[in-house]
Amino acid sequence: MSDPIASPQELGAVIRRERRALGLRLEDLALAAGVGMRFLSELERGKATVQLDRALRVIRTLGLHLELHGTDDEDA
Repeated sequence: MSDPIASPQELGAVIRRERRALGLRLEDLALAAGVGMRFLSELERGKATVQLDRALRVIRTLGLHLELHGTDDEDA
C-alpha cells in the first residue's frame, strides 16, 4: 500500500519521481499529456492552484491512477 498524498507538493514529488523513473524529460511528458511545460513544471513543484483536469491527464499519461478513500477506509 502506498502512502497517502496530503499536499500539492507531495503529488508533485510523486509525478516528478515517476517521470524521471521513466526517463522522460519535462518536454516529453508535457507533449505526451497535452499540457504546457510551464504547467507541468508548476505541477511538479506543487503549485496549489494547478488545474485538476490537466493534473489528471499527466497522471494518466505516466500510467498512474488516482484513488480517493474516506478516512474510515483503512484497508482500501
